[in-house]
Amino acid sequence: MTLDQTGQEIGNYMSYLSQRQGVIASNIANADTPGYQTRDVRMPVDFSSAMQDAGSFIVETPSLPSRNDGNNVSIDREARLLSENTMKFNLATQMVRIELKSIRSAIEEGRTT
Repeated sequence: MTLDQTGQEIGNYMSYLSQRQGVIASNIANADTPGYQTRDVRMPVDFSSAMQDAGSFIVETPSLPSRNDGNNVSIDREARLLSENTMKFNLATQMVRIELKSIRSAIEEGRTT
């Protein structure tokens, strides 16, 4: 995998994480909405083609216990997912910084030779 392909894959992964962040936030916002069912974003197998039709990867989360009003959002679960998603996004951001530093180093090295 070339440096450019790696950068593209990291960018696609960050797009996935951004979309997931929005879905988790929506779950939290609807925690008191009767009948609301928790949603999540399926991880696509192929990011490059999946990001073109990202909406099709939002799915209801099965097997979560529902309250009497039919809502199955657990604030504790969503807070944990939000925290995990943030950590993954921060890691991906660090990877982008490392890649950019490598590119900058190659450019500066080319100028000095």
